[in-house]
Amino acid sequence: MEKQRQRYADAVTALSDPARTRLVLVARAQKGALDEAARTHDELAAIGLTSQHLIINGLMPETESAVDALAAALRAREQAALAAMPRALKALSVDRVNLRGRDLMGIGALSTLLDNDTGTELERELELDDDVVAFDLPRLSALVDEIAQAGHGLVMMMGKGGVGKTTVAAAVAVALAERGRPVHLSTSDPAAHLTDALAGSPGSLQVSRIDPRVEIARYSDHVMATKGKNLDAQGRAALQEDLRSPCTEEIAVFQAFSRIIRQARHTFVIMDTAPTGHTLLLLDATGAYHRDATRQLAANMHVTTPMMQLQDPDQTKVVIVTLAEPTPVLEAAALQADLQRAGIQPWAWVINNSLAAADTSSPLLRRRAAHELGEIGRVRDRYAHRLALVPIAHQEPVGIEALLELTDRTPTLRSRTPVTSRR
Repeated sequence: MEKQRQRYADAVTALSDPARTRLVLVARAQKGALDEAARTHDELAAIGLTSQHLIINGLMPETESAVDALAAALRAREQAALAAMPRALKALSVDRVNLRGRDLMGIGALSTLLDNDTGTELERELELDDDVVAFDLPRLSALVDEIAQAGHGLVMMMGKGGVGKTTVAAAVAVALAERGRPVHLSTSDPAAHLTDALAGSPGSLQVSRIDPRVEIARYSDHVMATKGKNLDAQGRAALQEDLRSPCTEEIAVFQAFSRIIRQARHTFVIMDTAPTGHTLLLLDATGAYHRDATRQLAANMHVTTPMMQLQDPDQTKVVIVTLAEPTPVLEAAALQADLQRAGIQPWAWVINNSLAAADTSSPLLRRRAAHELGEIGRVRDRYAHRLALVPIAHQEPVGIEALLELTDRTPTLRSRTPVTSRR
């Protein structure tokens, strides 16, 4: 044990030494991403890791914004986010990397990352012409209409961080509320910004968050007040030690999760769930409860456990949110495989922030849109039973009106200047 402590101390010393270690934070020029980078900075600085550098990735070049309204709007959003960047990040040394015309996959592509010329030969390999490559995909409002027909139920948004899961969850919840349906929008994601996304909400929309720390405290207090009520000091100390187990978080979060999904019997519950690790924590908890409950019940008794509800497509609709990029699509496919092994079949996929569904004349954005088409087709053909495409918005989707616009805009894949991929 003493050797382990010493190794830990040596590692912290090495990481704290600016002559030996530099920590590089990478973020997009977006408020949520920069806020998350600032939290990471503060946590690292608190333990002495202060040699930090910031890279702002994927910036819209000024030359593109001069010729296209969408490019100009995206650049304005980025510049506003940078101007409002947390003070701790402004104090760091910063490098900026421009947006490329394609995702940089492979050694050859990565070698161009620091090239200031966004029109490299590798990016010019896609030609643009007037042939239409049309994926006849519905808009997000079509999914909302289908969800609303049930009158109530649980809708779980899943996906890796950074794909816009919170925004899509908020847009669906607001759209359902605007249709007069009672809706409870909840998140278990510690990085979620539901309040920021909503900026106010319709009267029929309830918003809440499952905070593991709050739930652990609530559960521990309940256990101490009941099971620990008649224990002596030694017994209470032993019980408190048991409550420090990692299992306590699983039980506490599961109880909060169960309380919320029970409401889906008479209202819509939209769960903006966490990235994969925390989501699997919830699924493991519900699975453990499922196994224990069915084992203890008599054979002639019927019970519906939370896990059964998640597995029942009539009660639960799982929506996977992703981007039309190789890595997010692969991660979403892996998440779907995990869910299917748990007996949960995703109901739909949403491809968010799609340039292929937007109207743009920017050569850079059109190159990126052309690359999106292959990923959109892969999702449509291999993974999704239902699929909706959400175009990238000119303005940050914050506030009720902006969220409603996400569910009302029709994809424009058949635009006047369509993109196609030719090798």
